[in-house]
Amino acid sequence: MNWLEVQIETDSLNLPTEALLQLWVDTTLKDYNKDTELVIRIVDLNEIATLNAQYRQKNGPTNILSFPFEIPDYVEMNLLGDLVICASILEKEAIEQNKSLNDHWAHIVIHGILHLLKFDHLIDEEAQIMEAKEIYLLSELNIKNPYLQESIA
Repeated sequence: MNWLEVQIETDSLNLPTEALLQLWVDTTLKDYNKDTELVIRIVDLNEIATLNAQYRQKNGPTNILSFPFEIPDYVEMNLLGDLVICASILEKEAIEQNKSLNDHWAHIVIHGILHLLKFDHLIDEEAQIMEAKEIYLLSELNIKNPYLQESIA
């Protein structure tokens, strides 16, 4: 079972439902063999920019930040970590990339959870593995490959 806490700290009205967020979490973690806890915090530009500067030493906002929870081996806890997502950036990106907003949300949530599971894309080989996993999971949700430049109908 995957327990999800959603925190909304934005005025954006174009947010996915908690049921959709839970579906994306469950799809991503379906082969992960333990119960998990996860927080998704949906924020505005100021909060994401502050966190990006504080934790990544990068100026300006970003679409998502992943904060894995490092659990010592001797502690039994199921907290996977936190995702912080900027709704307005996702809206802007979906328009710029000519994608459905919900499809883009699904991709970003899956991408963030994969980071929590220690997937990364800093080198080409890792990026290929992570992207293939994203494409597969999105296909399970009947969402097209986000890396292809196709327009939505």
